Amino acid sequence: MEPKKNPKADVKRNSALYFAVGLALMLLVTNLAINYKTYDLADIALDTLNVDLEDEEEIPITDQPLTPPPPPPPPPATPEEIEIVDDEEEVEETVIESTETDESEEIVEVEDIEVEDEVVDVEVPFSVIENVPVFPGCEKKKNNNDRKACMSEKITKFVGKKFNTDLASDLGLTGRMRINVIFKIDKTGNVTSVRARAPHPSLAKEAERVINLLPKMKPGRQRGNPVTVPYSLPIRFEVQ
Repeated sequence: MEPKKNPKADVKRNSALYFAVGLALMLLVTNLAINYKTYDLADIALDTLNVDLEDEEEIPITDQPLTPPPPPPPPPATPEEIEIVDDEEEVEETVIESTETDESEEIVEVEDIEVEDEVVDVEVPFSVIENVPVFPGCEKKKNNNDRKACMSEKITKFVGKKFNTDLASDLGLTGRMRINVIFKIDKTGNVTSVRARAPHPSLAKEAERVINLLPKMKPGRQRGNPVTVPYSLPIRFEVQ
């Protein structure tokens, strides 16, 4: 009896495929063998870099201030508008005459002009004046202080004789009366600007009346010129 062959066991069935696969593998191995390169380890320098994490410097983070942008430039100034007006008005020309004299003109000589000193009414206090006013009867006093004392004594006696002290009693006033009188002896020697302050207006009028009766005096002088001298006189008397 003849044995039957299994068709799957046929070796020749896929021989072409196996041949192609084997040929491809051989070509691949051959190519790798040809292109394979070897290197000498001594020729290769292996450099290593050691990084020490502990040496890392910490860079602090700082807030950078924000610089504001510069302000915008101001707008250019607008040029003023110039209005051109037609000059229709007639301008009167001024003719300037020459001030130079002509040789033919006669030159008039000007005589010397006398300039008078302006007289100023100066007031000098009685306490500092160089030459006090001289009351009648004090002309023989030699120095200024003696003439001052003489004038004060003469005026006090004059007022004591002329003042009506009974007026205060008639007005019903009692006690010590105080009246202050101020007047001026002008540069002609006359008594002016009499003013009085008293406890009663009638007493003030009486004091002014008596002072206006003072005689004319020789005026006081300062630096040789007659001046006005203010004078203050207190009047005191007792009313029982």
